[in-house]
Amino acid sequence: MQQEPFFGLNSYHIALAVIGVVVILARWLPRLVSKREPASPPLMILFGAGAALLIPGIPTMPDPRQVPLPWELLSELTVIVALFGAGMRIDSLRPWKRWVPTVRMLAIAMPLTILAIALLGVGVAGLTAAGAILLGAVLAPTDPVLAADVQVGPPHEGDESPVRFTLTTEAGLNDGLAFPFVYLGLIVAAEGLNPGAWALDWVLRDVVYRIVLGVAMGWIGGRVLGYILFKVPKGAVLAETGSGVIALAGVLLCYGSTELIEGYGFIAVAVLGLTLRRIREEHLFHRQLHDFSESIEHALTALLLIALGSVLPVLFTDLTWTHFVVALALILVIRPLSGWIALTKTGIGRRERAVISVYGVRGIGSIYYLCYAGSHMEFTNEGALWSLIALVILMSTILHGFSVGWAMDRLKEK
Repeated sequence: MQQEPFFGLNSYHIALAVIGVVVILARWLPRLVSKREPASPPLMILFGAGAALLIPGIPTMPDPRQVPLPWELLSELTVIVALFGAGMRIDSLRPWKRWVPTVRMLAIAMPLTILAIALLGVGVAGLTAAGAILLGAVLAPTDPVLAADVQVGPPHEGDESPVRFTLTTEAGLNDGLAFPFVYLGLIVAAEGLNPGAWALDWVLRDVVYRIVLGVAMGWIGGRVLGYILFKVPKGAVLAETGSGVIALAGVLLCYGSTELIEGYGFIAVAVLGLTLRRIREEHLFHRQLHDFSESIEHALTALLLIALGSVLPVLFTDLTWTHFVVALALILVIRPLSGWIALTKTGIGRRERAVISVYGVRGIGSIYYLCYAGSHMEFTNEGALWSLIALVILMSTILHGFSVGWAMDRLKEK
């Protein structure tokens, strides 16, 4: 039997070492110039791309256009944990009028963004109607994973300014609310632009039923989980153990059971976090649970961003100048303008209004939605969609990541 070389360069072990180096560098390098860390997501993507190009034979995630399932599962789990964490961060839901900007961003800015992106997709990028609708649905929601620097702090820390509250609650809820439009893209791809044949069914099933069910399941799940953690058995409640695993298991249970009965699990886990946070609000366990879930979120996010970077050279093979036009239009015009319109007459100052309108980071949720759609139907423009969405994520994390610290500091100076 031939003996293997003593120093065998196993490609898998090389990949593990590279991931470790990338994460450390992405987290450490920004500290040389700033105490903030919003620059780490784009650095992970860029370093992941560099590693794939410079290290021959290094294992990477499969092409998401050909094998979407691993990407779908990893991004889904990341978003689930992030949405629950977003709900857990909110210390106080009242007064109810503080929700007005959030409702306006969800009910006005988000549909306007979807419509504008869809029109741009057809008119500039040359997408089909179904592909354009899907593009709008995928890119409209802001990301709860990559926008931590503009969100409220952990439980019991306060700092829930109107800007941070609105961006946190918007990011927590709009991922689930984008799903009806993903289904709309799938329906149009299957049945064509004939609303008379499917519009009523889409409204009743994909809009009303699934949203209501998601909210209800999240509220019920939060009450039941709170009862288990804080009430029974008296004198030996699970919350006193400080173990976040039980609560995280409740998150997975809530999400899975909601999806099984065709509700929107993303909405359910966000509402679960909001509801659970209202039970024994001052209990230290809320902070422990938040920190536990945030650690998992950061680890999953790092893996996903590095993996995205590693396949960027492949995804960018279909990139054209029109993709840059659409990406820049979304980040610099469509999102800011739709947000500014939505926040009209809300009483929010011009500077705060500008920050809310501009800082809608795109990221992990977009990956999940496109994988979900791709696994359910073959799209004519799937290659172009992946190129464009990868470009938007990269540009959004760079532009927003490197400017958000300055923007938040300007608010404090006011």
